[in-house]
Amino acid sequence: MATSRSLLDRTFFVTLVLKGLDGVIELVAGVALLLVSPAQLEAAARALTRHELREDPHDPVAHWLLHYTGDLSVSATLFGAVYLLVHGVVKVFLVVAVLRDKLWAYPWLIGFLVAFIGWQGYELVRHFTWGLAALTAFDIFIVVLTVRGYRVHRARRREQDGAREREAAGEA
Repeated sequence: MATSRSLLDRTFFVTLVLKGLDGVIELVAGVALLLVSPAQLEAAARALTRHELREDPHDPVAHWLLHYTGDLSVSATLFGAVYLLVHGVVKVFLVVAVLRDKLWAYPWLIGFLVAFIGWQGYELVRHFTWGLAALTAFDIFIVVLTVRGYRVHRARRREQDGAREREAAGEA
């Protein structure tokens, strides 16, 4: 039992770190979107896909990337930047708070992830992709581990409070 608990604790720690790194990547991408114009993004996509399209003129990923970057507007890029920045800041903030064992952060992280799982589920129904399905499954896994971590942390806090009360009652 203790071994499985420590394995779950380590798994929870690793998934939180991965989620935090994902948040940092979102922050970097958000800043990049603020600094790069849609035309520059399209030029970068053309440069990145040129070699692949020479080898396989029908490569679906390369065509998707070119189509996506060709349709970008300044407002879409700004929306993407703000979305990534807000999402990244909240994610990093909550992950750091949970890693620091702040009890209040657990429900906030759970709520944040559940909201995005709902949105991701909606998107999966509209346009299924394996990448989004994997991200959604990963987020569900993190929610389950966070709920477990919250319960463990709360129980530990109650035990500590009870010990302090017993100690204070013994002194009186």
